[in-house]
Amino acid sequence: MEKGNIKKKSIEDIFASCDFSSLGLHPALCDQLRERMGFEAPTLIQAQAIPVILSGRHVLVNAATGTGKTVTYLAPVIHQLQKCDPRIQRSDGTFTLVLVPTHELCMQVYETLQKLLHRFHWIVPGYIMGGENRLKEKARLRKGISILVATPGRLLDHLKHTSSFVHKNLRSIIFDEADRILELGFGREIEEIIDILGSKQNMSESKENAVSGATGVVRQNLLLSATLNEKVNHLANISLDNPVMIGLDDKKMQSSNKQVTSLDSNEVKTSERSVEVLIASNGEYKLPAQLNQRYVKVPCGSRLVVLLSILKNLFTGEASQKIVVFFSTCDAVDFHHALLSRFPGLSNLQSETGTRELFVGCNILKLHGNMKHEDRVKTFNAFKTEKSALLLSTDVSARGLDFPKVRCIIQYDSPGEATEYVHRVGRTARLGERGDSLLFLQPIEADYLRELKKHGVLLTEYPLLKLLDGFPLYGQKYHVKKFVSIEMHPWVLCLQKSLESFILTEAMMKKLAQNAFCSWVRAYSAHRGDLKSIFMVKKLHLGHVAKSFALKEQPSLVGRSVQKKHTAKRKGEQQRHREGGGLKKKRKT
Repeated sequence: MEKGNIKKKSIEDIFASCDFSSLGLHPALCDQLRERMGFEAPTLIQAQAIPVILSGRHVLVNAATGTGKTVTYLAPVIHQLQKCDPRIQRSDGTFTLVLVPTHELCMQVYETLQKLLHRFHWIVPGYIMGGENRLKEKARLRKGISILVATPGRLLDHLKHTSSFVHKNLRSIIFDEADRILELGFGREIEEIIDILGSKQNMSESKENAVSGATGVVRQNLLLSATLNEKVNHLANISLDNPVMIGLDDKKMQSSNKQVTSLDSNEVKTSERSVEVLIASNGEYKLPAQLNQRYVKVPCGSRLVVLLSILKNLFTGEASQKIVVFFSTCDAVDFHHALLSRFPGLSNLQSETGTRELFVGCNILKLHGNMKHEDRVKTFNAFKTEKSALLLSTDVSARGLDFPKVRCIIQYDSPGEATEYVHRVGRTARLGERGDSLLFLQPIEADYLRELKKHGVLLTEYPLLKLLDGFPLYGQKYHVKKFVSIEMHPWVLCLQKSLESFILTEAMMKKLAQNAFCSWVRAYSAHRGDLKSIFMVKKLHLGHVAKSFALKEQPSLVGRSVQKKHTAKRKGEQQRHREGGGLKKKRKT
């Protein structure tokens, strides 16, 4: 055991001592990585993958979030294109295609490209994605884009309908965050894209050209993912040719006779031949060692008070920091954003000048899939540049996005699958920096910790009572030892009362709270598989759920009320049938 650790340490030390020029990259590109990207030396995954990608092999990379995967594939791609003789031109069309799952990640990769291509002006970067003006995209494609970043749906649209889109010189397709692309339902689009671009045909042609010595476009495909499963394995099978696997150890390799026959289907069929599944469903996930992971058990009715108290404590203790809070629904993000942007705190809490201050004093932003494209881009850029800010978001921010200097991740609503937990916490502790994560759980959800433990994710408990005891109540004295439960803590009772009064006086806030309540219950009931036994709606006290949205009364759930009406109507029909059955028979005779 000790020998293995010594060996691993020595390998990491060897990679840590090297620089980008020793990996074979162009000196000007190494300067850009240092000056514009802040990379003094390559990360472990970059040092392992870049030489292999430069060799022209197909590569599958499995690495923890925050390890510099974007630079891992962009740097060697730029190096290969800049050395082309004669120089590539815009009229030559697209040489490299990068597929990403979301708008935000598309913009992020494009911005990274712009920084790295500062000294290679003849290589033109570009992007296309849903929500953008299609005609403007068409005009950019007509002029020519050397390295194109795209979301699958919009790319397929242009491949089918934009005749001026030149891709005959395509050298590489890169699938970034491949697992997320498939989770978002782009399986069918990916298969169509691969068919149109002739990935399989080009791979066989490349082999024939290599044997015969003929010149031609050699296709090289790369697939990068933080988590791997059967669908990602199927994508690797249809897009990669004898790939080099980086970031995978023997524990993650196992033989199986299960094979996904389509990326668009959830069906897993048994194949006669044995296919290699890259990771077991209960495999351990890679998380940064400098990430401090904690959980807090909170009764349902006190969740909102505890969230606000933790946020206030974080921003009071260290004013200049970034925090991301994850919610399960867009309505929940809208409600909490509106609340934190307006709520002044306790009624008697005023500043020295006599003016009321917000309870959580910081720049508060929101991000979710129902926002307009322009607003999403604006929020994304604002949070990147701010030194201190709070971002309230759905899982649209959980994949691939590199927000610099994020200090803490709070998962207010459960992420569900363990893979989502990994991606959420991956927004902090990036590139060697330390970070914190906090997971909210109700007492009835404690078994979720076991689910995470199966994947090697261990959390310690957050000292909640110590935090609550630190908040003063103006004009009141209390003895902490007398209060056992969180719900009956004086600070919790006082702040909850203040929140409910605030919601009651604001009609718009009350409406947002009701919408958030309904969508939260629907999302909670949508858990599947083994998680359904942990997150059970039947175990919830809906009155306490309403309190977590600062509502004194439980709103009526539309689905529930409709079901009740339907049941009452059916019972009424049955009763009328029983009562009127005899009369109908008499009339017949």
